Amino acid sequence: MTEPLLILTMKWGTLYSSADVNRLAAQVRRHLDRPHRFICFTEDAAGLDPQVEALPLPELGLPQGHSDTRWRKLALFRRDLGGADAALSGTALFLDIDLVVVDDLGPFFDLPGDFFIIRDDDLFRAKPLRKVNPNRDRFLHSVGNSSVFRYRVGDHGYVLDAYLADPAAATRDYEISQQFQSAQLAAHGDLHYWPKGWCVSFKNDCVPRNLASYLRNPSLPQGARIVLFAGAPKMEDVFAGRGHKWYRRIGDIGWLRRAWENP
Repeated sequence: MTEPLLILTMKWGTLYSSADVNRLAAQVRRHLDRPHRFICFTEDAAGLDPQVEALPLPELGLPQGHSDTRWRKLALFRRDLGGADAALSGTALFLDIDLVVVDDLGPFFDLPGDFFIIRDDDLFRAKPLRKVNPNRDRFLHSVGNSSVFRYRVGDHGYVLDAYLADPAAATRDYEISQQFQSAQLAAHGDLHYWPKGWCVSFKNDCVPRNLASYLRNPSLPQGARIVLFAGAPKMEDVFAGRGHKWYRRIGDIGWLRRAWENP
């Protein structure tokens, strides 16, 4: 019997609520017609819908004397993810909470290969000034944005191993965890990217550029499956009616709100 697909997310602290997780789970149910489990790793499961499986936040396993948990998402690469009592296996799609699913998620599971992630540069406009440092430009162009990635649980434990070998060096040499994660995956030949246009930026791909935003409302690019909120404004700002700038009007987002809200 085929294992159900895994949809994973993480919630800790107070930035996002159980309602946000429930909303994301509903989006997944609308756009994934294959057997799946929606799992939220969290320290507070209060308010989660029964369709959401709550599991404790996976431990990073930091050495004694290290208490920096900013990179806790790397714990998703534990070989024993889920713990002894709920060990997970199979193919998983990780989704950050602050995104909107707008079309079929099936193709995310159909691409042959073990690991896929968003190329971070695909969410932003070109940065020509970065060319003054070609080596850094090449590296940053390779970095994967970990808002949406697919992997086989347990198959990439070397990412966490490399971090735990020297957490201080990792946080010294890399600005954010997804840079470190991408470097480890690339070194093992496992860094592959979603087709450009599947995951799009609300600000850079949906909102008309500059003053054109005063003439046209935001729209969904053809082929887009997930809308992300790279940079500012954040998702909570957009749905609260904030995030307007004199050079960028947000406009009518009825289509996005309908995709975001539970029916």
